[in-house]
Amino acid sequence: MVEDVNGAVRNPAPSTPNRLVVGISGASGVTYGVRALDALRELGVESHLVVTRAALLTLSQETDLTPDELLGRADVVHRLNDVGATIASGSFRTLGMIVAPCSVRTMSEIATGVTSTLLTRAADVMLKERRPLVLMVRETPLHLGHLRTLTALSEMGAVIAPPLPAFYARPASIAEMVDQSVGRALDLFGLDWAAVRRWDGLKGPVAE
Repeated sequence: MVEDVNGAVRNPAPSTPNRLVVGISGASGVTYGVRALDALRELGVESHLVVTRAALLTLSQETDLTPDELLGRADVVHRLNDVGATIASGSFRTLGMIVAPCSVRTMSEIATGVTSTLLTRAADVMLKERRPLVLMVRETPLHLGHLRTLTALSEMGAVIAPPLPAFYARPASIAEMVDQSVGRALDLFGLDWAAVRRWDGLKGPVAE
């Protein structure tokens, strides 16, 4: 029992279950979603995956993975049209949701609240429950409509986290750049993945 500042006694809130929702949409960069699932497995975090049909098409073009191999990386897989799934309800408690990668169509659906799939419904749940929603948006260049949509999402509480390379980490491969972006996105949920190379200050003499 905890005593509140006004003398009232309240029960401490239960700890949040160690689970994260992962959405993979059809933008280029499906590898970000793949590595997010791998990271969660390493961290002991239960992953709840929902994948769009366009994402499976991208998977076939950008990787050698089969759909079954992708789905096998998740602890729980939800069907895209299963609006009765656990992650469609705010009563199902999670650390939040990451959409990696996030397509323009997906971000637009989330921004309007007119959700047509379980992926965008789950994202809408995160916003209404005030849980972290991280969108790894993959598009460039951005026109004014994109920018206004991203602004609206930010105002609603989403975190816009485009997967941009961190060159201070001195990546030696595309895989290292991907892992750095994924790890920094997971930081936003309080998850510390060992693959992230942390900034530890400037090296050598500093000009005054």
